[in-house]
Amino acid sequence: MASPSLKTFKSVSMSTVTDAASWYCAIVLLALILLGSIRESSQADETVRGNKLLDRPCDEIYVVREGETLHTISDKCGDPYIVERNPHIHDPDDVFPGLVIKITPSKPRKLLR
Repeated sequence: MASPSLKTFKSVSMSTVTDAASWYCAIVLLALILLGSIRESSQADETVRGNKLLDRPCDEIYVVREGETLHTISDKCGDPYIVERNPHIHDPDDVFPGLVIKITPSKPRKLLR
């Protein structure tokens, strides 16, 4: 039969081992997260400056800005069928800032100057 001090030593020893294992797992997890974020940032595209921004295609979901019409959006994004692809637009002349539309470019965008 084990003495009381041996039981206490075993429980303290086991507690120390579990604490150490928990810290080890936490450090490994943190290292993996940091490695993943460093890897993602190194694979990111180069910074977009100047006219390079205009070379990017329109996003599939487009939010109308102030002063835009379906015609200007169609020219800019290369989608001549905006009204047909967006059944929620009942009147092509009734376009307002904040309206969300689906864009499917069929040709490269024109450069705006």
